[in-house]
Amino acid sequence: MIAPSTAGGAPAAAPALPGLPYVQAISPYQPGKPIEELARELGIPVDTIVKLASNENPAGIPASARAAMLAAVADVNRYPDGSAYALKEVLAQRLAVPADWITIGNGSNDILEMAAAALLAPGRSCVYAQYSFGAYALATQSRGARAIVVDAIDYGHDLPAMAQAIAADTRLVYVANPNNPTGTVLGARALEAFLEAVPADVVVVLDEAYNEYLPPELRYDAIAWVRRFPNLLVSRTFSKAYGLAGLRVGYGVAQAELGGLLNRVRLPFNVTSVAQAAAAAALQDAAYVQKSFEDNRAGLQALSAALTELGLQVIPSFANFILFRVGPAARVYQELLARGVIVRPVAGYGLPEWLRVSVGLPQENARFLAVLPAALAAARAIAAAA
Repeated sequence: MIAPSTAGGAPAAAPALPGLPYVQAISPYQPGKPIEELARELGIPVDTIVKLASNENPAGIPASARAAMLAAVADVNRYPDGSAYALKEVLAQRLAVPADWITIGNGSNDILEMAAAALLAPGRSCVYAQYSFGAYALATQSRGARAIVVDAIDYGHDLPAMAQAIAADTRLVYVANPNNPTGTVLGARALEAFLEAVPADVVVVLDEAYNEYLPPELRYDAIAWVRRFPNLLVSRTFSKAYGLAGLRVGYGVAQAELGGLLNRVRLPFNVTSVAQAAAAAALQDAAYVQKSFEDNRAGLQALSAALTELGLQVIPSFANFILFRVGPAARVYQELLARGVIVRPVAGYGLPEWLRVSVGLPQENARFLAVLPAALAAARAIAAAA
């Protein structure tokens, strides 16, 4: 469209767009830097770059999911099943819940957003923890709701304080377990006590994106809690342990009334037919998930030991990444990029001296650890000279 002109021929100033003030104030989510972007910026060959920034499964997609995807491709001229019937049936059988208790999302982020869309608005508030997943703040702010951010304890959730922080206008609480970006974990008894303390008219989203990485002694049955608490929504994803991050598919489990609210705001055809088929296959691939768990535990232990040996503070992690303190983190991040290794800066989470590194393949972890001492030395030298 051609801009209107003034009498002198110069274009008139465009009118201000009618964006909502609380939307205009949002700082967009910053994902981990893509490999191709770093290659373009620094002229580094793509095949020499190691990306350990986005908590992806380094094992590649399950063979079972690959076969299901190839079969599903034959029908991509058709819209996907908007109800995700087949995937819901597999999940319902696995979880022993009615199919109408399950909502399928475009990644678990979609489930988090649906909860906010259904429950938050100006004049309402949402409670979440300091140092918790950035999507909670974005979902809250984009609805014009008030954020109640509860101080962390030992870099994790302080559940008693979060229960106390719930206000008369609170309608939603986000809890991540394990937590991103810190990797901390909450015990089953603490979670159950928290659910018992939350008012019945406040919905709790228990974000279990990294649930499959928990060691057996820390696992618990969150679906049993869904049966007890009508105000509980458990969200999970196929992006991590199931290796399907690029397909964007996740799910929520809640009783029918709460699930019905989510489906009122869910976009139609929000998950592709290829993603639905792959997720249904991956869900039944126990061998792939078990190996992912075992490889991840070994990688966590190796990375934690090496980082500690370098004298760096490490937060014990129960996910597939480690948060570690380096001091001049922004500079260390840049030095690692220059050496072809991508990790994740977390200054946006209020942790400006820390970096987060995902567990990769053994050779990727080794590459990161090989270049880290030089990156640390260079960053500290620059900081000292400033």
